[in-house]
Amino acid sequence: MPELKYSSAELMIINASRLLRDGDVVFVGVGQPNLACNLAKRTHAPNLVMIYEAGVIGAEPERLPLSIGDPTLVSGSLSVVSMYDIFANYLQRGNVDVGFMGGAQIDKYGNINATTIGDYAQPKVRLPGSGGSQEIAAWANRCYIMTPHQKRRFPEKVEFMTSAGFISGGKARAERGLRGGGMLAVVTDIGIMEPDETGEMILTALHPGKTAEEAQVNTGWSLKTASALRVTEPVTRKELRILHEELDPTGIYLKAAG
Repeated sequence: MPELKYSSAELMIINASRLLRDGDVVFVGVGQPNLACNLAKRTHAPNLVMIYEAGVIGAEPERLPLSIGDPTLVSGSLSVVSMYDIFANYLQRGNVDVGFMGGAQIDKYGNINATTIGDYAQPKVRLPGSGGSQEIAAWANRCYIMTPHQKRRFPEKVEFMTSAGFISGGKARAERGLRGGGMLAVVTDIGIMEPDETGEMILTALHPGKTAEEAQVNTGWSLKTASALRVTEPVTRKELRILHEELDPTGIYLKAAG
């Protein structure tokens, strides 16, 4: 049987989907996190519930949504409420299990920068900013992120803290009253990083064929490795088929991600 071929984006989407549990309530955006959630629903987590920032709960979109305000999200949904209700009555009350995050930088303690590269007043790059991610990072029970493993994306300290991870480590997160669990996994195209007991992100898993040396070269701090470093399960034909034939047949996100 010929060897499976897949992109780095497909590798990350599949491994992120495996982190989701049946029955999870997931605060999700569009793009790759959306594909990860829908893949989980079609494999091991049929009772997963997706919540969108625009106010849609239990979305069952008939086609791939292009934005969080895409009308297709309403089709088959359990409920449609205001954005205020989503944040105040669901997220802040602890009813959201997982928040999928995004950003340009993530640092040693899982803090995310999605605001600016360089000086805030005169930045080299002005990024989209927080949106709802600051609240999601503060209150979701678990947070995950998918991002290519590149040194520029993993500085030791973010240039601007848009969304809090474990801040400076230790008890810093709890001392600031953030109830949510924080950044509990970063899925890259090399492996998976998770926090140790201090909140520092360490390498806990490698994808088949990848090495800890590759991860270190592409990380901006001295990356620790878990004592029991595991290897992720290989990508399967079923997972790739669902992604390409059912979820994104026209390649809106898969081809764009390369």
